[in-house]
Amino acid sequence: MGCLISHLASKFAFFPPSPATYAVKKCDGGKLSAVSTAGSTPLPIGGDCNGSPSPSLDVLLLDTKRGNKIVAFYLRNPCARLTVLYSHGNAADLGQLFDLFVQLKANLRVNLMGYDYSGYGASTGKPSESNTYADIEAVYECLQTDYGVSQEDLILYGQSVGSGPTLHLAAKLPRLRGVVLHSAILSGLRVVCRVKFTFCCDIYKNEKKIRKVKCPVLVIHGTEDSVVNWFHGNGLWKVAKDPYEPLWVKGGGHCNLELYPDYIRHLCKFIQEMENITTATRLRKIRQNLHLNKKSKSCNKIAIKSSQLK
Repeated sequence: MGCLISHLASKFAFFPPSPATYAVKKCDGGKLSAVSTAGSTPLPIGGDCNGSPSPSLDVLLLDTKRGNKIVAFYLRNPCARLTVLYSHGNAADLGQLFDLFVQLKANLRVNLMGYDYSGYGASTGKPSESNTYADIEAVYECLQTDYGVSQEDLILYGQSVGSGPTLHLAAKLPRLRGVVLHSAILSGLRVVCRVKFTFCCDIYKNEKKIRKVKCPVLVIHGTEDSVVNWFHGNGLWKVAKDPYEPLWVKGGGHCNLELYPDYIRHLCKFIQEMENITTATRLRKIRQNLHLNKKSKSCNKIAIKSSQLK
């Protein structure tokens, strides 16, 4: 029964575009270039091997601890103070998302790293929950070692199934700047079957993992999402430790929220506020939380003693 439940959840989770919408080529000097395969005339995405590579984009091939090689795009913005690590949904690859990445990089004034899961695009291997965790960990390690990005200057962004690896990593990074959950899921099975609890063999147990996330969490969800019902986003927002003002896009579906003006306005507001969070502010907030926890524990002890005296 457990294997059947896990299989059903996985069936929902992974629909890589076939064929992939881009290919990776090695240029003279070893630099990688990504070329779109959509349409009759291939168009360059990350520079052209016959011309000059794009100075604002790096195409990367990263090794994961599970033995796969995954493709990542790193887009630079010279005005950026923060970096966004974007984990995409279940039916897209980097070729389809490149234009969106360019727009987000410019409008939010951030550096942006996007990647394809194992089995997606030009990444090797097969998609699975475990592989997506290894994938995002490899990308984060690359951001640290190759680009000098610390968790204090990083915002994790998870769209749909991408909320799984996003919350997996966010739960491990206590000094992360922020998290964005876009059309996120409570768990894999709860998308397939509207149940009020999470099975032990379920995949992407986001409702449990978000409780470990210490940074501000912005939830964005469409009220008319027919793929991942709005109650998923609302449920995650309610249990977040540090919930940011959510964006419920009235009439928004699962794959069109970027078309609504409120989407980019609210996202810009969130990014700007995250930029203005200083180390002193973060430390003060942590101390306040610790004080509240100690006060709560003290009250509990008094209540226990009182009940014992009775």
